Amino acid sequence: MIRPKRKGWNQRLFLLCWSGLFVAVLIGITVAGVVWGEEALATDFSRKNMPPCWAYPFGTDWMGRDMFIRTITGLSLSIRLGLFTAAVSAGIGTIMGVAAVTGKWADGVTGCIIDMVMGIPHMLLLILISVAVGKGFWGVAVGISLTHWTSLARLLRAEALQMKESSYVAIARKLGKGWIYIAGKHMIPHLLPQLLAGMVLLFPHAILHEAGITFLGFGLSPEQPAIGVILSESIGHLMMGRWWLALFPGALLATVVMMFHVIGNTLASVLDPKQAQV
Repeated sequence: MIRPKRKGWNQRLFLLCWSGLFVAVLIGITVAGVVWGEEALATDFSRKNMPPCWAYPFGTDWMGRDMFIRTITGLSLSIRLGLFTAAVSAGIGTIMGVAAVTGKWADGVTGCIIDMVMGIPHMLLLILISVAVGKGFWGVAVGISLTHWTSLARLLRAEALQMKESSYVAIARKLGKGWIYIAGKHMIPHLLPQLLAGMVLLFPHAILHEAGITFLGFGLSPEQPAIGVILSESIGHLMMGRWWLALFPGALLATVVMMFHVIGNTLASVLDPKQAQV
């Protein structure tokens, strides 16, 4: 008997191949940015304001800095910052989501905290936390980590409350197991697919918000070759016809965000048990 081809599997295999390529590109950008850290700050006024050419694909700025190296270094910094903040946000979201099953009072407290954080304008809260911590790398990292966990926490909270009514959790409770044991043994393993996919999907939000508050002057310091700094500095030169100072960094930032989005959606599709047999 000839079985029909599974279109769902072929589609997931296609997405997996693209995701693998994107992961390799992102790793390459991250490593290259670390290696080129000092070169991104090197100035040479003999080559300032050069348009894109073979020697300098992204051109040079008003201080003669290579915009290609500077852009890759800025993206590397954004990726590393996104990795850290996404991991911390996912951890906070997991704790808040699973804590809701320990009792009605805990569910009420976590629900109020989630609603309170989501009720404050996101960018305003991020700026306030970043400035309070002292701006810079750690100010942005703390601000993003403390403001990006709410959506994931609501998703995990809903899944945890649904699992709370399952038979295996009821049996574990009758056997005298505590909620910490049940959460670690039964709930978190089942929540792992949503947790991993959610953490990856937090990356683009973290990167865009880092670039946003840095662009507004509340994030990373101007000495660091961050994408937000590059875009902020390029605004004053666009009227002079130096379009390459903003076009290429902005395009690569959008491309990196798209890569993370595809990787996150692919991970969610592969790890979701409901789609495993599609």
